[in-house]
Order: sequence, then structure tokens, then C-alpha cells
Amino acid sequence: MISASTTGGPPSLSFKAARQPILWAAAAHSTGIAVGVYAWRPDLWWMAAAVMFTVATLYFLRRRPWLGWVLGLGTFVLAGALHVQLQTTSRALDTSILPYADRQQLPLTAHVMRDGRLQAGAMGETRQTVDIEVEELRPEGGPIVPSHSGIRLSIYDASPKADGAEASAEAVLNPATQVFRYGERIRVTAKLRIPRNFRNPGAFDYEGYLAGRGIVALGSAKMENVERLPGFFGTPVENLRSRLHRSVVAKVHQLWTEPDAALLDAMIIGEEAFIDRDTRADFQRSGTYHVLVVSGMNVSILAFVLFWTLRRLRVGEIPATLCTIALCAAYAFVTDVGAPVWRATLMCAVYLGTRLLYRGRAMLNALGAAALVLLVFDPRQLFTASFQMTFVCVLIVAGICVPVIQRTSHPYRRALAAWDSNDYASQLPPRVAQFRVDLQMISARLARFLGEKYSSLMVRGTVGVLLAAWELLFVSIVMQAGLALPMAYYFHRAATIGVPANFAVVPLTQLMMPAAAAALALGYVSVRAAKLPAILASFALHGITGTVHGLASLRAADLRVAMPSGVTIVIIVAILVLAIWAARRKAVFVCASLAAIFLAAIALAVVPPRPLTHPGVLEVTSIDVGEGDSLLLVTPQGKTLLVDAGGPIGPGGSQLDFGEDVVSPYLWARGISHLDAVAITHGHSDHIGGMVAVIRNFRPNELWVGLMPPSYALEHVVSTAEALGVRVVRHWEGDQFAFGGAAVRVLFPPRDAQPGARPQNNDSLVLHVSYGASSVLLEGDAERQVERYVAQAEHPRADLLKVGHHGSANATTPELLDAVRPRFAVISVGSGNPYGLPRLQTLSHLAAAGTRVYRTDLHGAVTFYLDGRSVTSSAEDRR
Repeated sequence: MISASTTGGPPSLSFKAARQPILWAAAAHSTGIAVGVYAWRPDLWWMAAAVMFTVATLYFLRRRPWLGWVLGLGTFVLAGALHVQLQTTSRALDTSILPYADRQQLPLTAHVMRDGRLQAGAMGETRQTVDIEVEELRPEGGPIVPSHSGIRLSIYDASPKADGAEASAEAVLNPATQVFRYGERIRVTAKLRIPRNFRNPGAFDYEGYLAGRGIVALGSAKMENVERLPGFFGTPVENLRSRLHRSVVAKVHQLWTEPDAALLDAMIIGEEAFIDRDTRADFQRSGTYHVLVVSGMNVSILAFVLFWTLRRLRVGEIPATLCTIALCAAYAFVTDVGAPVWRATLMCAVYLGTRLLYRGRAMLNALGAAALVLLVFDPRQLFTASFQMTFVCVLIVAGICVPVIQRTSHPYRRALAAWDSNDYASQLPPRVAQFRVDLQMISARLARFLGEKYSSLMVRGTVGVLLAAWELLFVSIVMQAGLALPMAYYFHRAATIGVPANFAVVPLTQLMMPAAAAALALGYVSVRAAKLPAILASFALHGITGTVHGLASLRAADLRVAMPSGVTIVIIVAILVLAIWAARRKAVFVCASLAAIFLAAIALAVVPPRPLTHPGVLEVTSIDVGEGDSLLLVTPQGKTLLVDAGGPIGPGGSQLDFGEDVVSPYLWARGISHLDAVAITHGHSDHIGGMVAVIRNFRPNELWVGLMPPSYALEHVVSTAEALGVRVVRHWEGDQFAFGGAAVRVLFPPRDAQPGARPQNNDSLVLHVSYGASSVLLEGDAERQVERYVAQAEHPRADLLKVGHHGSANATTPELLDAVRPRFAVISVGSGNPYGLPRLQTLSHLAAAGTRVYRTDLHGAVTFYLDGRSVTSSAEDRR
């Protein structure tokens, strides 16, 4: 080690960095990747700079080691920037199918890339989702066109089911069921469309998600239009993996009952086809979602059990290490979860390898080495939630928890060793030696009643359990606090009950995983022999689910938080870095850093960020929810009103919860964690389908409703609001009131209006909201009859019109436009929707009225600013 006197420079930088050089290199490379993505420069620029830094590093490494170290890290930064740009340039998907993705029937030949997954569809049909790669397509009236594009195909089977509408595990695993397997070739006539993101801030990048799996288009077809072809297209390795995966899933369903098997599928093998959305939500609310999905914890538990078992069988350390790594890799291969489980397997292999070579626990360096390998393979993993949370978890354990435990409970664990040795205590620190003597005295007293053997076992066992409980509790608390930032950023959740949930669930998982693995292994030999470990696994599983469902039902478990500000993110990251530095320093620094982590986590949960609004103006935002409706109003005084919350079209439903997956992320991205009021215009699913989730997530003070025809969906919204203490307010024509500096008038429905037998467009609650001389008219899905009524109201004039019924021809009548005379209009409509909206007739009426039209399918979320005199649009800046 080089001393300060020989270097002439700061001694601490090179010394402390050199302790974990690979970790520092990984951090520098990650920084470079971020720079390369957000600050693009020509590749030659990065390359020349990297060469210069490398030469400078070699020059200064002997003369000024600390400067050479810094320049070396700079080389890794530049290499990371160059790497991500080169990889982005080279990675290209086959998009030759896109010109034909026009929702028209298209015959094509393809092969299956991933096994199909069955799910229950609407109206008693079964839907199967399968990823295919096109071989050739046959446009109508044209020549055969070769292609290698990836398509995610939904195949609908409307044939009657003996067991009803549900797609059960038995159907999936039954060889007679028409489930498509990897490598099979098919001929199908499908309707294709281009995948589309919801164009709102905070929206999930669905297009990028599919592109990462080689998918460029979405398709739908009927089972009767799918024909299996002879032949096989694929690799033997992937075919083996697919067959092994199906075999394990089948064995799970043979050994356990259906409800247990559905959960074990997800927890053990990564098969999530049979997990419903409510179960997922409960695990997320309780902060135990990592247990439901195959994650790093599964790999670490299996690795520990395998290594421990092999060593107890007196297998040498080198063979035991290699065998553990090989079996973990085999597990990752069979699960087909992808990057998360392979990442954990790599980290496990690196850790076991360094332990084998150096006989030490170089966890931070192992973490850095695993990160470098993964980032070299795919640098854009750096920006995924899974990658970041995995490494934050390990960093917290290795950098904070392990050093603290080594200074607190670990010395006392040593006091339990060599119990019968009289000389062992002399090797311990004085306080630990005294602790050992005290325990021996207690054991001696108990020996009078239990005997010497059982008294020592009882004392050591009790102390060992207490120390293990302390370590588990400490790690759970620090982990939950340390993960508060990524949980808030990616999932907008504050895991308020994560500590007690994990304190109960993690030990049960440590029992369940090896028991289930043993049951599966024995199940291939004898189902009877697998019964005992299967029962143990079921016992642990029931404990897990009981804990999760019980704690998730608490109101405190559903605390949602908005997107943290940039300043908050920087501060919390700095606190975590300082905590890692302080973990090996004096106790006062350790306590102070841990207190800072806990306070930061509490602040994220209870201190809302400043909403991104424009004080002094009335903001009206049409949120992009596809073919539904959802509008956010922010008043000049900062009060918030959400009108409708989107939803699926028709009775068939959707995989999306529009309130949870589309509307809420937009509000959180705006820094909004609470709504003052929500309103539902009428009872159609594309307007209220997401409202239940919005009410749960944002706990508004009031729910505004108009006509209430008989409807389960409407009643569900109202009952949810009432159960959460939200005041339900009925509004009628003539109601006028102030709302946060804006004036609200209700133009429809009249007080004597009678609801029909079911929700209709003309039930719509029509609101006129004004600020100064500027105003907006919100008409829901009002059609001609209601529009004529509104046109005759007193002062219906408005600068901005939310066009009724998504631009259909049965709304936006000339009578309404003559009365309202809007300068701007916004249409909420889905891109390439099958209804042909907005209609040309409607657009012609708006053009004739001199109204400038904005559409969510073209502009995404559009915000209008009413300052009391005029109206401006956020879309103007994007033109």
C-alpha cells in the first residue's frame, strides 16, 4: 500500500477506492452509460477521449497514483458512453411487417418463439397469447413477402367450455388443449396493429418492453383461423428449456391443489399464468412482491441450502461451490424469467468464486463484477427497475447491514461456539467473553432440571434464535427504508407494513423453497415420497398467503406516493452512499446514517412533493387513455378535479386497470398524491372503469355524480367512495359553486330527469368551468339531444370544448358550436381505433366554426392554460 508521503497527494482516495476497485469501475461504467444515453456525442469523440484518458492513466499511475486512479475511472466512464451508443446503433428489429399492420385480415406463416399462455376471456371465450416470428406473409392480391418480424398474437377460442369461461391450469397442461408450443409452425389469418404507448408523462414504455422481446406488432386471430404446419423451427437448447419448464409446471399441479399450485408456479418456476391481479396487488401492498415472483432471494435461498447440504455430506469446498453454481444456473435456465434470475445467479457465482479464492466475503467487489458483466452484455439494463432494485438490495446488505451485524450480533454468535472449551473465552473480546460466561452460568442452573446436554442446547438455541431474529429484523428494516426511493419512483408505494410482513414471510419462504424443491425432485421418482416435503411447502405457503392477505387488507398498507422530485432523489442517494461509508466507522456515524435513512423513508411516505402546476391559471388536461375519457383540472388556487378515469370499451374488459396503470401514473408524475374531487359523467366503462383505483390511490374529498341508472359499475364506484370516507355529491342543472378560484356551473342533467334502465351517453353530467373571462365546457359523451338542451342554457359560451362522444357523428352539432363558439377543442380518442373516430363530419363542423382541434391520439396528453383572459395549449410547443 502506498503511503501519503510517497505520493505527495491525497492519501485516502486511492487507498479506500482500491479496497473495492471493481465496484468503483462498475459505478464509473454505469455513469458513462447514463451520459451516453442523455448526452449523445459522435462515437469517434468518445473513442478518442477514452484513448487519451487511458494514456494519461498509464502515465500518472506511478507518478501520482491518486490522479491515475481518477483518470482510470474516467476511462470507464467514456467506455460506458461509447458502449451504449454502439449497442444502440447495432441493435435493430425487423420491422418489415409494419406496413401491413393496418387491422386488416392478413394471412401469414410463422413459428412460435415462446409457449402460448391461456387466459379467461370475455363472454365465455378463452384467449391465448403467443409470441411468433413471421416467416412469410401473403397480402391480398400481392406476392409472397418474406419477413422475420416478431408479433405478439392473441388467439381467441369461442368454442363452448365444459367448465365455464375460466381458463384453468388443467386446460393449459392438458395435451389435448390447443396450446401452441415453442418451435411449432403455424399458418394464421390475423389482424395486425402497431403497439402504442399512452402518451402521458409517467406512462409505461410498452413499445420498448415489446421491442426488448423482439416484438414489433400486435395481432389477433380466431382459433378457427389458425392451422398447425408440419416441421419445427427453433434451437434444441430452447426446445429443451421449454419442455423442462412445462414438465415442472405439470409436476407442481400434480403434487399440490390448484390454489397452492398457482402460487407455487409463480414463486418457484416463474409461471405467472394462473395468478390473478388481486393476489399481485396484495403482495405489492404488503411489500412482499419479491416473494411472489422468481427473484434474487429464490436463488440465494437455493444456493445456501445446496451449499450447506453438500458440505454436510462432506463434499469438498471446491466441488460444493461448482455444483451449487451449476445447479443455480440450471434453475435459472428452467425458470425462463430472464434477466432478474440470471442476474442473481451471476452474482451468486461471483460471490462463491471470490469466497473460494480469497476465503473472504468480498460482497461489494462481487457486486461490482456482476454489474460490469451484465452491463457489458446489455448496458440498457441500467435503466430498468429490476436491475436497479437488485443492486440496491445487495448494496444495502453488503455495504450497510453486514458491517453493522459484524459489529453487533456476530461477536455474540462466536460466544456460542466451542461451548465445552475452557480456553475459548480468552480469544473473545472482554464483553463477549463475559456474555459467554453468563450463558454458561444460566445453563449450569438449568442443568439441575434438564440435564447438562439439554440445558446447553436450550440456552444456545434460544440465544441463537434471538440473534437470528435481530439480524432478520434489522435487515428487513434497513432494506425497506433503503428501498423506499425506488419503490416510490417506480411503483408509487410506501411499504408501510413491509417490515412486519417480511419478518414473517422471509423465514417461511426459507422453509418453502427447499421443501418445494425437494418435493419436485422426489416427485419425479415417486409421488408418494414427495408427500411430506409437499405438505411442509404447503404449510409455509399458507403462512405466507395468510400473512400477506391479512396485512394487505389494512388501510395503512395502501399508501400511495407521487413521483419524488429530482432534489429529493439526489439527497436520498447521497444519504445511502454516506451510510455505506459510515457503516465501518464509529458507532455515532452508524447511528446517524441509519437515522437519516429512516427519516428519508418516512419523509417520502408522508411529505408529498410539490405538484407540477401553474399557479394563477386554470389548467385543463385531456389525459391520453385511448378510446375513453379522463380530464384533470387544476384551479388557480391549486385545487384538483379529475373528471372520469378512462376504462375498457364494452363488456369484454381489459388486462389494464386504466385507473391504476394509465391515469394514476400521470397524476403521480405531476407530483399529485391527493385529489380534491373526482367526477363521473356517466356510467359507461370507458369513463368510469378506472375510477375505483383512482379513488383508492388519491382519496378525494368528494365524488360528483349526476344521473344514476341501475349499474353494478356505478354502484361499485359509489360504494368504494363511501367505504373510504369520500363524500358523494349529486349535481343537477342550476348548481353553481366556487372551486379553488374557479366557478363551476352544472348545465345537465335537469332535476326532473329520470334515469333509464341502463347507463346511456345522454346521462352525461355537463360542467361549465370558468376563470375570469376564460372557460371550458366539459360534456362527457353528450349527444344531439343533450347538446341542444345545453345550447339553450344561459351563457354556454366557452373558449375550450371537450368534444362529446370522442368525435362521433352523433355529437358536436352545429347548434352547440354556434352557442359555445369555442376557439379550441380537444378530442379524447384512441389511435387507429376500429370505430373510425373522430368522424370527418365532426372535424368539418369544428373547422367551419374556426375551432383549433387537438386529439390525444395525435398529441398525447394535452394541457390548456386558461389565465382569465385567453387560452394557450401545451401542444403548441410540440408543433
